[in-house]
Amino acid sequence: MATQVGIPITSTISGGGLLTTYKAVQFHLHWGKDGGLGSEHTIDGEQYPMEVNDHQKQPTFYSNASLPPISLAQLIPPEQNLTSYYRYRGSLTTPGCTEAVVWTVFENPIPLSMEQLRAFSKVQFRDSKLMVNNFRPIQPLNGRQVFRSGSAMLLVSSTLLAAALAMALGLSQLN
Repeated sequence: MATQVGIPITSTISGGGLLTTYKAVQFHLHWGKDGGLGSEHTIDGEQYPMEVNDHQKQPTFYSNASLPPISLAQLIPPEQNLTSYYRYRGSLTTPGCTEAVVWTVFENPIPLSMEQLRAFSKVQFRDSKLMVNNFRPIQPLNGRQVFRSGSAMLLVSSTLLAAALAMALGLSQLN
């Protein structure tokens, strides 16, 4: 079960070979335990401790939980890193795993400290159960083609960045 964060204002993602402009509605965070492996993708066979996924539909099976204070601006790649990415057509990573997603996986990971990674292992569901290892195991490519970016620029609206900062402030106030 992923941690879902809604994006309360209109934010768009376009460019970089995308055929249309997408509206960001929410994103999910996936992680392991105490900084261990937790991403749902690999780059050159390397799995990472955490992953952020943007989603456009609102699933109905999530529980509410408070996240530890963290600046969500840290979870968005710096502008200079938005040009190096991989892209493929795949599926949602949450049930029903619908084959209707265009994935963009940034090549350069976003650095978080071990202390920040461990803080996510303290997040609890309403029933006080720890929210850890909330990621789907790495899946085979099943013949999918993965494309690597050239010089195309992926544009993330400044509204998205402002929303991330606003949410970071809101999440800090939850604790």
